[in-house]
Amino acid sequence: MKTSFTTNVSLFIVGLLMYSCAVGPNYHKPKDTTASEFRSNNLDSRFNDSIVNLKWWEIFQDSIVETLVRQALANNKNLLIAASRVNQARANVKFTNSDRLPKFGYGASSGGTNMLLGNTTDQFNSFSGTVNASWEIDFWGKYKRSTEAAKADLLSSFYGKRALEIALISEIAINYFKLIGFRTQLDISKKTLASRDSTLTIIQHRFDYGYTHIIDVNQAEIQKAIAQTAVPYYRRMIAMTENNLCVLIGKSPDQIKTHTTYHNYKLPDTIPIGIPSEVLLRRPDVLQAEQIFRSSNAKIGVAQAMRYPSFSLTGLLGLGSSELSTILGSGLGWGATAGITGPIFEFGKNKRRVDIAREGAKQSLLTYENTVLNSMREVSNALVEIETLREELKARQLRLDAANNASSLSSQRYYQGVTSYLEVTENQRQEFDAELSFSDNFQQLLTAHVRLYKSLGGGWVSEDELEKYAELVAEEKGVELDSIDRGTLLYSGQILDFKLTKEEGEKRKEERKKEKEEYKEIEKEEKNK
Repeated sequence: MKTSFTTNVSLFIVGLLMYSCAVGPNYHKPKDTTASEFRSNNLDSRFNDSIVNLKWWEIFQDSIVETLVRQALANNKNLLIAASRVNQARANVKFTNSDRLPKFGYGASSGGTNMLLGNTTDQFNSFSGTVNASWEIDFWGKYKRSTEAAKADLLSSFYGKRALEIALISEIAINYFKLIGFRTQLDISKKTLASRDSTLTIIQHRFDYGYTHIIDVNQAEIQKAIAQTAVPYYRRMIAMTENNLCVLIGKSPDQIKTHTTYHNYKLPDTIPIGIPSEVLLRRPDVLQAEQIFRSSNAKIGVAQAMRYPSFSLTGLLGLGSSELSTILGSGLGWGATAGITGPIFEFGKNKRRVDIAREGAKQSLLTYENTVLNSMREVSNALVEIETLREELKARQLRLDAANNASSLSSQRYYQGVTSYLEVTENQRQEFDAELSFSDNFQQLLTAHVRLYKSLGGGWVSEDELEKYAELVAEEKGVELDSIDRGTLLYSGQILDFKLTKEEGEKRKEERKKEKEEYKEIEKEEKNK
């Protein structure tokens, strides 16, 4: 009889699990509504490349930039916060998934009394110990959908961290190129100041000997002051940009070295852009928005499941005795119950919960679509920016050459007595402005390449990440690692550390243990104060 009862219960549970369902809409990837190509008035054939393999360390080709980026990826505080959020989301997946499994507990009690039905009697002692188990069967898929949402949140945290990494790499490069620009402009300002100081000395001597008027001296003083004013301005901008870079790499403000000025800096090679649909596979913000929508979609199922009854099983095994010494020999007691609970009437609360979840999913989908549109806009803007800045740079080079020549000729004409000093000052002003404008244009062109890299979603964040993916590909294909061509491995949203290896898990445990020890030391120091 007992065997028959146990068998029937087991068959009931298995059948219930087999026919259980997950209510709510299943996830479907949003449709790709992007155009077939990016907007550009005159798209260079070098841009029109359908295969994109972005590696920032190959694009920028500057060892100082590479060093700064690697330091930032290891020490940037915002990035460490994002990494902590990934660990938090990873723990939340296991935390949420545990609701789908049975729960086991224990209890023990002891007591004594001399009261029985309101009357005093001989003292009576009681001792008991129980082990209990309970399980809410996930018939409607409430916990399944919750776990689905938690996994999507984990992926979202991964892509959020990656978006921050790409933004960080871009900010490092942009600030570094700004630093080179400000140092170039400081160099121009210092040389101009030295030149105008010499000119003022000459004009002053000519005035002292009666060869010119005081207005020429005043004009020379004005031109010197203009250059003199620029020097502290660019010193200030250099210091502030260095401070920005230091914070990005996670260190206190200090000086940052640069290789050179713009005078002999090579522009990055052209970045192949690929087609719009490929960008959606690389842009971490787009991938993050998609996972947020997926999580919101799963939460509709959670809300719907809460409208239906829940089924639960509870079991208990225990020992009891009036004497502690005889508790083990008193026999085993047991209990088993099956239950069902559900809402009857709550004035539409449960239905409104589903409506709230549906609107949340709708908002997430619209946010995803808006993120896609913004990603296309950013790529198109960067392409147009590079295209037009190149044309500007050519025109500014012509202006600079002409301004240098005009300044030289006007100085010769003045000393020959052919023209007034007003012509000299005007051409010196044009020359100084042309040099600064060319430098600024060059810096904008460099940062435009950085913005294009960022808008395309970046690529591999590190060589270690690329190497790890190469190992996975080699393992899947069953070939030697050396046979894998790294140049053919494209980043398309792969998450390489979704599941931790045994070694990575042990490393995380050691890190947590170290953090606990450090916290205990801090507490100990606080108590001793």
